[in-house]
Amino acid sequence: MGVLDAMAARVAEGATVRFRPTGSSMVPLVRSRDLVVVAPVDPAKLEVGDVVLVRVSGTTYLHLVTALQGDRVQIGNNRGRVNGWTGRHRVFGLCVEVEGVRRPNTEGKVRGQTSA
Repeated sequence: MGVLDAMAARVAEGATVRFRPTGSSMVPLVRSRDLVVVAPVDPAKLEVGDVVLVRVSGTTYLHLVTALQGDRVQIGNNRGRVNGWTGRHRVFGLCVEVEGVRRPNTEGKVRGQTSA
């Protein structure tokens, strides 16, 4: 089990996690080894542009929601590559912070959180 799989399991149980993902596919939104905070997400509130912790075809990613269609979301990186479609129920968490900076448009999307 990889780091992202372990983080997804914790988030699926309701935990908010902090970790440092590696890779360059999300630059400049998330750079390799940036400290990210991922919280459980209400999948009904997802929007295009959200950075999510998600499983697509057996692989776990910290990538972008690139399209929405009913109960499905399309996931891709920040370089134009599409990973594929998956069910909203496979979106475990929402990246709410990168290197201490709050991500935009995350308010009210965390599971159990109400909008101000």
